Amino acid sequence: MTSRFPAISTDIANLFAARDTHAVEVAILQPADPFLDMAGEDLRRRIFLTESETGQALCLRPEFTIPVCLDHIRSQAGTPRRYSYLGEVFRQRREGGNEFFQAGIEDLGDRDTAQADARSVADAYALLSLVLPGQELVVTLGDQTIFEAVLAALGLPRGWRMRLARAFGSAPMLEAALADLANPPRNGQLSGPVAALVLDGDLDGLSAHIAGGMEEAGLSASAGRAPSDIARRLIEKAELRSVRLSNEAFAALKGFLAIDVPLDGASRALEIFADGAGLSLDAALEKFAARAKAIEAHGLPAEKIRYDAAFGRPLDYYTGLVFEIAVQGGDRPLAGGGRYDRLLTLLGARAPIPGVGFSVWLDRIEALRETAP
Repeated sequence: MTSRFPAISTDIANLFAARDTHAVEVAILQPADPFLDMAGEDLRRRIFLTESETGQALCLRPEFTIPVCLDHIRSQAGTPRRYSYLGEVFRQRREGGNEFFQAGIEDLGDRDTAQADARSVADAYALLSLVLPGQELVVTLGDQTIFEAVLAALGLPRGWRMRLARAFGSAPMLEAALADLANPPRNGQLSGPVAALVLDGDLDGLSAHIAGGMEEAGLSASAGRAPSDIARRLIEKAELRSVRLSNEAFAALKGFLAIDVPLDGASRALEIFADGAGLSLDAALEKFAARAKAIEAHGLPAEKIRYDAAFGRPLDYYTGLVFEIAVQGGDRPLAGGGRYDRLLTLLGARAPIPGVGFSVWLDRIEALRETAP
């Protein structure tokens, strides 16, 4: 480790080695498109962008998960495989420097998702316990799979399920989506031909109409969003405005999002909710219970782990478990992670590769260490 690395870097590297991980380094300059396509809206706003001589969009590395996964695909390494990293990331931030250190583990290819999820939480907890001795840590868990299962069981159409799933992890976005679901906004002002095509759901006809309008206006279809994308979005918005949940279904969704219980009582709380709402969530609940049992087997303090049904992390690639760890009474997470089973396929892997991982903010850890008695 160079003098630029935080003092705790050696201890973290030793922990990673003891946990059977492969230490990796990834390039600081990364292709921007994977982050723009798959990172959450909050991260996309904070990326430092540039361009190559050939016009390729590039960015300074804003996080490690996507670069580690890209390198794994390029190397054609076998799985299961556990990667660890420790290095700088670059983001525009309201507080603190725009260049800071992160460390973490990406666990790829383990088909036993309950065990892999539990191991990720336990690894993150062990790292923080090592570098913050004596500090009380609290773990908050959420589950994208359970949330999406509830949306499907309530009978919401695909467009609404996608909007709510994208909002999961952002309280303002979720509140706005729920407000629109309770009281759908009126249709916007569309011209007669466009309104008719949207009402009919005629994607091909609407795409052709938009393409013709762009051509008449001298706009290149390659300069921005494609006519088919614009048409699809207009039809999707109209479909969203046409849906209104029953009072019973809306109350069930709000009741689900209000669940916030210790992990050892979470499975039972979800069963009670599903029974009361008349929803079939058996497959999702079975996986949830298996993970909770696996986490318990790692010996983490049960009273310090909570399941919050409304909790998510604002990165679009998470598909199941999401979690954060903070110190008791702290206002910022020190570690965050989750499961991303679709990510590697979206990045170009030929076959699906399950993945789960976490990262820790070393600058926040160092600040706590400096103020510790």
